[in-house]
Amino acid sequence: INSTGAVLYSAAGSTVRIWDLRGFKPVGKLSGGHQAAVMVLAVDDTDTAEGNICVVTGSKDHYIKVFEMDEDSTGVMTPKCNLEPPHYDGIQSLCLMGDLLFSGSRDMCIKKWNLADQQLAQSINNAHKDWVCGLSFMPGGNCLLSGCRGGIVKLWHIDTCNLVGEVKAHSSPINSVATNSCLIFTASNDRTVKFWHP
Repeated sequence: INSTGAVLYSAAGSTVRIWDLRGFKPVGKLSGGHQAAVMVLAVDDTDTAEGNICVVTGSKDHYIKVFEMDEDSTGVMTPKCNLEPPHYDGIQSLCLMGDLLFSGSRDMCIKKWNLADQQLAQSINNAHKDWVCGLSFMPGGNCLLSGCRGGIVKLWHIDTCNLVGEVKAHSSPINSVATNSCLIFTASNDRTVKFWHP
């Protein structure tokens, strides 16, 4: 959903639909040519002076596509770019802030992308020992959180991508990591959502 709550993006199979929540109707779709299911979406419209919305899609086909539009975009939208090189397995998580994007994959790797020049900035190979299923920025900090199917949460420095710390957060796979201004949330197959103070 975008920051104003007016537009929702939803994925089903390889199709992403654009919904106008003011009229509760579909108004378009993202046609990026993914060859497999879109597993994760990231939306950011907070750092754009022109009111543009950046939507990033990650798929089981190992690829990440970047779309740019505005709140009133309708019809079929095509990607601005396809990020290269792809992951070695499906994309499970994305974390987006301005021109900075992190992607987590079933290949156990986290990639840092610079969307300004559409280039891979850094790759953290074997970031986890299992699929990287959740990514989120630390509240008020300069760190990235990652969670995996092994129940581990790790903390990474955004600039250097160095590991800062880790904790065994759950006894089952972590499906999602989220933050607000003061808390960290982890959701797991163990049927719990845990709240963490940074």
